[in-house]
Order: sequence, then C-alpha cells, then structure tokens
Amino acid sequence: MIRLHHCHQTRSMRVLWLLNELGVDFDVVLHPFDRSLRAPEYLVLNPAGRVPALEMDGEVLFESGAILEFLCEKFPEAGLGRLPGALDRAEWLTWLHFAETVSQHSAALTQQHIVLREDWMRSPVLMRLEAKRLEKCFAAIEGRLSTPVENRDHLLTGGFSAADIAVGQAVYMARHFVRLEPFEETAKWMARLEERPAFRASLPPEGAELLYGRAFYPAWD
Repeated sequence: MIRLHHCHQTRSMRVLWLLNELGVDFDVVLHPFDRSLRAPEYLVLNPAGRVPALEMDGEVLFESGAILEFLCEKFPEAGLGRLPGALDRAEWLTWLHFAETVSQHSAALTQQHIVLREDWMRSPVLMRLEAKRLEKCFAAIEGRLSTPVENRDHLLTGGFSAADIAVGQAVYMARHFVRLEPFEETAKWMARLEERPAFRASLPPEGAELLYGRAFYPAWD
C-alpha cells in the first residue's frame, strides 16, 4: 500500500509525478494548504506540518528528496534512479537535491507574495534578492542543458530520470516569480517535460483550489 499526502502546487507534486511515472498503484490524500496540516493526527506523519508524507509498507517518509530516492530504489526497474555504482550516480544525486535549492527561494517568494496579505508586511529588498537567486538557479540549469554532448535532452546524459522530475517541478513553481523565456534551453526542456503524461496527471485538476492565484508575480516595482 502506497499513500501520498498531497497539496496542490507544493513539493509533494514531485512525488505524485514520480508515482505516476512508475505506474504503481497508490492513493492520494488531498489536503488544503492551511492550518489543518498542523493537526495532531497529521503531525504523526509529518512532524513539520508540511507535505509530502508518504506511507508505504509500514514506513512513513516526509522529505520529498528522500522519498524520491526511496521510491527509485524500491522500483529500480523503472530506470528513474541511479543506484550506487552507476556512472552518473553523483550527477543524479546532485541534480535531484538541487531542486531544493530552487524551491527554498520559491518558498521565500511565496511567503512574500501570498502568505503576507498586506503590502506593508512585505520586503521589496528580499523579494528582489530572492528573484535574482532564482535567476541564478535557472542559469545553472541552462548551463547544464547547454553542455555540448549528445542527447542533452535531460539533465543526465543517460536520459530522463527522477532528477528531471525534482528539478522540473521546482522550475514549474519558480516560474511564478522569474520568467523562463530568457533561458532558451531550459524553456525547451520544460516544454518536453510538460508533454509527459505523468507530469500532466500530477497537475491540479480543473476547478481545484490553487495556492497561486496568478500565473506570474513580478518582483516589487
């Protein structure tokens, strides 16, 4: 039994995407993005009061990067992980966890633009700084995808992997705050990812309550 605790437009989306890519049977428990995540019964699953939480075979995991590693090791036949000894294991781990670098800057901007309701609460300096940091992250991805090697359609030369899922989901969130168009190779990579049926299956359904009410939030003018 696999059960994912999920909120739309959060880091748990990367776990949902991977589960869809794996083609395994699983259940989703959808939570609103509110204080209900602090309820005692949920804190048993994720003591930080966040998503994701994954229940599987009596185990409970609550860190998205760890969950992706765990699932790739549980289902190695899918080829989405790189097990110890693989030639590109180090690169896989690096890019898998680079997603969290991207996500932390998006989280800071989400706090500024969405959680803080009044303009006087927000910091224009922080908003500009975090947007610039996201641009640096996009530039790092762009540099990787621009490397002149064969088949550079994905982050690893060996092809699509959970690293693309992790970073792709992070970019999906981050582009609410930084335009992707100046990063040509990254934009084309994202377009390829968005064509994947498993990515589409991980998106919020039509009519769902969303965390982001707008497609783009510009830095403070």
